[in-house]
Amino acid sequence: MKDGFIKVAAATPKIRVADVDHNAGEVIRLAHEAADEGAKIIVFPELVLTAYTCNDLFLQSPLVRKAARGLLEVAEKTDDLEALIFVGLPIEVCGKLYNVAAALQKGNILGFVPKRFIPNYNEYYEARWFAPGSHEVTDISFYGRKVPFGMDLLFQCIPAARDAFSDDGMNMGKLLVGAEICEDVWTPDPPSTRMALSGADLIVNLSASVEITGKSAYRKQLVSMTSARLISGYVYCSAGEGESSQDLVFGGQRLIAENGTLLADSGRFTTGITCSELDIDRLQAERRRMTTYQSKPEGEFRVIPFSLRVEETELTRTYARRPFVPSDVHDREQRCEEILTIQALGLKKRIEHIHCKSAVIGISGGLDSTLALLVTVRAFDMLNMDHSGIYAVTMPAFGTTDRTYNNAVEMSRTLGCTLKEINIKEAVQIHFRDIEHDPAVTDVTYENSQARERTQILMDIANQYSGMVIGTGDMSELALGWATYNGDHMSMYAVNSSVPKTLVKHLVHYYADFCGKENLKKVLYDVLDTPVSPELLPPKDGKIAQITEDLVGPYELHDFFLYYVLRFGFDPLKIYRLARRTFAGVYDDAVILKWEKTFYWRFFAQQYKRSCIPDGPKVGSVALSPRGDLRMPSDAVVKVWREKLDTL
Repeated sequence: MKDGFIKVAAATPKIRVADVDHNAGEVIRLAHEAADEGAKIIVFPELVLTAYTCNDLFLQSPLVRKAARGLLEVAEKTDDLEALIFVGLPIEVCGKLYNVAAALQKGNILGFVPKRFIPNYNEYYEARWFAPGSHEVTDISFYGRKVPFGMDLLFQCIPAARDAFSDDGMNMGKLLVGAEICEDVWTPDPPSTRMALSGADLIVNLSASVEITGKSAYRKQLVSMTSARLISGYVYCSAGEGESSQDLVFGGQRLIAENGTLLADSGRFTTGITCSELDIDRLQAERRRMTTYQSKPEGEFRVIPFSLRVEETELTRTYARRPFVPSDVHDREQRCEEILTIQALGLKKRIEHIHCKSAVIGISGGLDSTLALLVTVRAFDMLNMDHSGIYAVTMPAFGTTDRTYNNAVEMSRTLGCTLKEINIKEAVQIHFRDIEHDPAVTDVTYENSQARERTQILMDIANQYSGMVIGTGDMSELALGWATYNGDHMSMYAVNSSVPKTLVKHLVHYYADFCGKENLKKVLYDVLDTPVSPELLPPKDGKIAQITEDLVGPYELHDFFLYYVLRFGFDPLKIYRLARRTFAGVYDDAVILKWEKTFYWRFFAQQYKRSCIPDGPKVGSVALSPRGDLRMPSDAVVKVWREKLDTL
């Protein structure tokens, strides 16, 4: 379970009704196959040792006793497996029959969890045979073994002693597994709720859900939403082929979900094994972050320990290279419209509140100012204000190229904005003279003098026209501190402040695809094709000389780091592992490590800039506002995070 990952499996065997020997053999076979695939938690269907459809045969003592011996055989013949295995069967306790999930590991029967809610409607009439489980936990004698029995059982992973004080050992010590059975999850107050609130981060469900039209889709929604509501992993395994078809058909659907995301779906009418990896570290980070997740001590539950070795789980799940960008192409239009609307509505409210007559934007021909201009146009449309009240100010200086200048001019005119051109070269030269700076020295003073001159011009024009300066900087630049303090760092409302660079590009591309204006579309596509640059150094042969990503690293890498650092608080080594997997064939490992180290250094060193950024709308799950998502001291030390990466 290195880095918090654990492989889980749901296994549906092809069984025979009331043939315990056959069914136990199939459970043993599939348990070994799942373990060979690396599964550490293996879940079988409800009543798998007998079949769910035995009906009144459950009242026959020979079947119940045979099922118990079948469980002992499964335990004995899986004693070489480290995995925690859940098997469904009927057992008799104090003269009553219970439908239980038996937890096995290394030949031991760790506990029996009875089904709480016994359906007795429509095609179900389980109350004819089974008693409902209770919260009380007691030890029962099961063929010479003392085994805990009751609903309030949880199974906790205890790492081997040598791993106990490692980071991964500590994480494994938190893995807590709860079990419920079929109907339990369909009820208004399922047992898994109490389990999760008592610390269970993985719920397994042994099921025998019949197939009727439309039920599969609802089942997937139910499992996904349960995992989301509980912020947990959820492994659902249903009975399938081999059950009696006298009145019903069972589809054998196997589902694995994590906090609302369906990681694996076997589909229906299949048998076999479905595997995926759950990220327990991610679930626990999400629970810590959400203060409304009211956990309570595990005292209500009896916790049964089991142990697993700390080892690296081979990953099959994938991670998006651009986690901030909508991944579903079919959802693209809706998501982009939603983001643009949030940005525009935030600006609309600010314009209304201060009775603003105009908006002033420094338009460079780059991605960020382009998006800010498009958002401002949308806000003006919402207010029924004429686009001429948008002052698009282009301020050529020493690094401006014809390409970006022409794009800025054409874009502003096409959108009907008032274009103002102010060449700042002379003003900056005078400033150099005043501060006794040699203009031949193209250092940070040379660059930032231009950025601050531009900001001063924008602020003063806003005063002239009763307007406000619209900030253009994006969240990726804020994360890296790639902004001139009191230069482009400052504005009166920053519409892009929670939009990372990869998403900026996506939004501009979307706008270009659907704007319906050929001139504008052509300009926007060229903006998208232009290298990202602050254009503060003189061009070489008429081309941009200062490429941002050559200096601070690829934005797609930094956005990837930013997402997992802030959204989940992942360990730097885990982020490095995910980045290597995600960007394999795109960047060498050494390149990824170099820029991850750069990210952490800049992220910590540049917090003072983020501590005083202007207001701006939050559009996604990660934001850097000091008044909202990121309360971080400006003098925090990066040592803890960099030490991790320095071990590589």
